[in-house]
Amino acid sequence: MSSEIKNVVIIGAGGNLGPSILNAFLKESSFNVTVLSREGSQSTFPSGVKVVRADYNSPDSLATAFQGQDAVISLVGGMALGDQSKLIDGAIKAGVKRFIPSEFGSNTVDPRVLAIVPLFAAKTGAVNYLKSKEKEISWTSVITGPFLDWGLKVGFLGFDLSSKTVTLIDEGKGKFTSTNLHQIGLALIKALEKSSETKNTYIFVGSLTTSQAEILPVIEKVSAQKWTVEHVTSKELIQTGGEKLQKNDFSGIADLIKGAAFGGDSLGDSRPAGLWNEKLGLKEESLEETVKAVLGGKLVGEN
Repeated sequence: MSSEIKNVVIIGAGGNLGPSILNAFLKESSFNVTVLSREGSQSTFPSGVKVVRADYNSPDSLATAFQGQDAVISLVGGMALGDQSKLIDGAIKAGVKRFIPSEFGSNTVDPRVLAIVPLFAAKTGAVNYLKSKEKEISWTSVITGPFLDWGLKVGFLGFDLSSKTVTLIDEGKGKFTSTNLHQIGLALIKALEKSSETKNTYIFVGSLTTSQAEILPVIEKVSAQKWTVEHVTSKELIQTGGEKLQKNDFSGIADLIKGAAFGGDSLGDSRPAGLWNEKLGLKEESLEETVKAVLGGKLVGEN
């Protein structure tokens, strides 16, 4: 473990990603872990986990909560993505050494992705704010691509488990790097253990790089069923997503992300940016084993 990082606080340990991250830190790291929750939040956490509460709009309240912490991991989502400067200010005030902003998804470093999903500017804004504060705090931003097991489970990758229907984007040929939730937790653990190597930089990780067209025969094999195939183009998705947003229908955000991540231009392929898996000691995971876990009603790594 890094001699620099010992105490870690996780913000937003509920939600889609949070429980898997918290579980990985509790079971597979030697860090002292604390969960930060909003004042008045009804979120519950595993017994024995230290939980502190703070007013997220108050740097003073946050600084009190962050006292004695070496690293802060932000997993906030939604509107809070664009408001992480208050969390960062609170961390700086408390003397925190490392801040990991809420990234965990598409390659926001790529201007082509930002052009398709303008709301990702909230993520780049947090990193730019951290860059302006590098004399006071260091940062690491982790790009994972879409969540693999979770995305299969809820249909985000285009596979509807209940109807056995897949919607292929650009014929499913676009390559994308994707990460299971548990692997994201491991990546964060390794990033903090190797804090000097991961200081003030983006790191790209992935369980594997695949495509919808490659997933389809695997999911048909494991489910022992032929799936119904439907088609849409990334251009159509991006157009409808933009139209929805203009009408304040925020479901359009998912359409834009899917159009960017799974389209034929392979904007979701992180390999050209350079994956950190080997540097962090992360193993490539099996697509078939992931599909088996999901069809069995579990996420990878769950007992």
